[in-house]
Amino acid sequence: MKLLIDADACPREVLRISLELGRRYQVPVWTVASFNHVIESDHHVVVGGSSQETDIKVMNLSESGDVAVTQDFGLAAMLIGKGVRCLGPSGRVYAPERIDLLLEERELKARFRRGGGRTKGPKRRTAEEDRRFADSLEALLQRR
Repeated sequence: MKLLIDADACPREVLRISLELGRRYQVPVWTVASFNHVIESDHHVVVGGSSQETDIKVMNLSESGDVAVTQDFGLAAMLIGKGVRCLGPSGRVYAPERIDLLLEERELKARFRRGGGRTKGPKRRTAEEDRRFADSLEALLQRR
C-alpha cells in the first residue's frame, strides 16, 4: 500500500498530516504536482503543466489497495474503479456507490458556469476540516 496525493491544489496542512501519518503507519507517501509547486517529500513526482498531466501520473502510479487524496471527482472515480480508496482534503471518503452523484453535481455546476452563472468558491479551511481529514486518513491507513 502507498498513499498518493494529487498535490496540485492540496492544502499545505493536508500534505503535512499525510506525511506525518504515512511515517507513523510506515506507508510511503507519493506526491504528484506540476513544476509550479515546490513540495518536499521522499517520493515527489514533478510533471509538466499540461492539463490532466498530474491526474494521469497519479493513475499510472496507483494500484489496487492504495489510498489517494484528491479533490478531483473525476480522478477519484477512475481510482475507485482501480480499487484505490479515495478521500478529499476535507476528510470526505469518496464512496463507490456515491461517486456518480458527485460527478453529476460537478457537471451541473460546470454547465451553469459555462452559461455565465457564478458558483461560490471554497470557504477558508478550518481546524475542524484538518481534524476530520486526519481521522479519515488514519482510518483508511489502519485498514490495510
